[in-house]
Parts: sequence; structure tokens; C-alpha cells
Amino acid sequence: MRSYGQYCGLARSLEIVGDRWNLLIVRQLLIGSARYRDLAAGLPGIATNLLADRLRDLEAAGVIERRLAHGAAVEYALTPWGAQLREPIESLIRWSTPLMMRGPDGDTFRHEWLTIAIPALLNARAKVRRASAIGLAIGEPALQLNASRSGFMVGLPDGRELAATLHAAPEYILGLAAGAITVDDGLVLIDGDEAVVRAIFDATN
Repeated sequence: MRSYGQYCGLARSLEIVGDRWNLLIVRQLLIGSARYRDLAAGLPGIATNLLADRLRDLEAAGVIERRLAHGAAVEYALTPWGAQLREPIESLIRWSTPLMMRGPDGDTFRHEWLTIAIPALLNARAKVRRASAIGLAIGEPALQLNASRSGFMVGLPDGRELAATLHAAPEYILGLAAGAITVDDGLVLIDGDEAVVRAIFDATN
């Protein structure tokens, strides 16, 4: 593994996660443990041999581990130490807001990445005023934003009643979550209780 030769926490951290793709592998495993083929699908553009090399390096460093899943299949998961990367990854997501507002611009987009990004943005600036669930119609599959005492979470629909559904391009949903735009900017369409949507996206800590 590459060494910067510096007794500095940032330098030593980058020796482990600074190589291309490493933090994106961690992002995928923050979404959930995954088999090799699922990791490859969630990382468009990575070569299979490079993914194997990166997984080997991250496992050797103690960031990830292999586990036996159902049917004796092997899946990868973050170790407790590796899971602590959530905080710096969420900070980078918040820092990226000006870069994200211009939209995908031809880049690949996967809805699952919003399950990390939206809570990272909302939990840093908004307060949950009441428990609620709203749909996020950004394409297929649809997602669901849940507000509860523990904060905001995004995942697949779980069958609970939705107070409203937001229809918008991903950059506008991210912009709302970051506070870069508001409901009044007219960039999103709301089906249902607009007051619930405003209580989530317009409220700040």
C-alpha cells in the first residue's frame, strides 16, 4: 500500500482510502453488505480486476470483511472501524452540493446512492418535527423518505401511508435536502400534503 511517509492522521487515512474507487466501495457497503457482483453493478466503470484488488487491500487494512451469506455465498461488509467512515463520507457529500446542482450531465446515476446522500444533507440541517413518510418519485425504483425521532432515512417503500409524493429530477431533490433551493422555487411537483413536505425541507435546526 502506498505510503506518504508522514506522521499525520490525514496522510495515514489516505494511504488506506485515498486510492481511486476505495471510498465508493465504502459508500456501497454503507448502503448494505453486498456480494461481489452486486458491488460491481453498483460501481459502474470499475474493472473487475481492479475491484478485486481494492477489496483485497481494504480487507487487509481492516476496513471491510468477508462474511458467509445465505447459501454459503460470500458477501462483503464494513467492519465497525470501516463503518466510521460514514461521517467523513457524509461531510464530503454535503461539501459537494454546488457540484451536484448542475445535474448528472451525462454521468451514470443510481437511485440507491440517494439513500446515503439525502439523509446526510437533511440530518445536518433539518429537525424532525413529526414522524412522516413521503415518496420520492425520481424514476424507477421509487424511494421513500422517512422522518422519525432518530432522524431521516431513505429506502425502498415499506408499505406505510405516504403523506405526499415529490416528483423531481435528482438534482432538485438533493438541492431541497441541502437547502440550496426551496419548494417555492417551483422545481418540484408535490402530490399530497404540501405542509408535510415543507416541514421536512424548509425547516432548519
